[in-house]
Amino acid sequence: MVEKKEQDNQQEEIKEPDSENIENEEDNNDSQENTDSEETSEEENSEENNLEKEIETLKEEKIRLLAEMENLRKRFEREKVETIKFGSINLARDILSPGDNLERALDALPEDENHPESIKNLIDGLKMVLKEYKSTLEKHGVKKIETLNQKFDHNFHQAMMEVENNEVEEGTVVQEVQSGYTMHDRLLRAAMVGVSKKPVAKTEEPKEKEEDYPENESKEKS
Repeated sequence: MVEKKEQDNQQEEIKEPDSENIENEEDNNDSQENTDSEETSEEENSEENNLEKEIETLKEEKIRLLAEMENLRKRFEREKVETIKFGSINLARDILSPGDNLERALDALPEDENHPESIKNLIDGLKMVLKEYKSTLEKHGVKKIETLNQKFDHNFHQAMMEVENNEVEEGTVVQEVQSGYTMHDRLLRAAMVGVSKKPVAKTEEPKEKEEDYPENESKEKS
């Protein structure tokens, strides 16, 4: 009976749990849970930061894309306007030559000469044609460049000669060889002009001394 009681006591001792071990296990579990929760929160924060960065990047790309599209739209509108304005610039440049010839022909006619009635009518008709020709050019933005008594401007004038003139300031246009034109403030053809310059001062030639001539003649005779 004694042995049986000892065996029962031993079994009871084995069955009784160790309170310290249980507390340690609970502490370990709590710390593990805390560690897991901290890792989870860090991962969530990093994911949020990455998402915020991606959102900012997408916003910047969208703004840049919108700006590029706006620039393209403005450039397209500008090119469209320039095409409408200057689409006929080559044609306008080519028809200037017939107008020059017509103007030269009218300028060459003597004004005081008595012409027959038919010739006068022809001249008046040519003048009307020239006037209509110039008004048509102006209607399409083609304007004649004012040259006479204007300061020489290399952007619109082409100097063909220099003319001595003391009455005006040097570098002033005093002669027009060929008219120049602009189209919507863009140079269509430069005006060929003569530009004034100061007259060159003439230097007097030194007079030859003749005082020694008689003496030289007397020496030759002796």
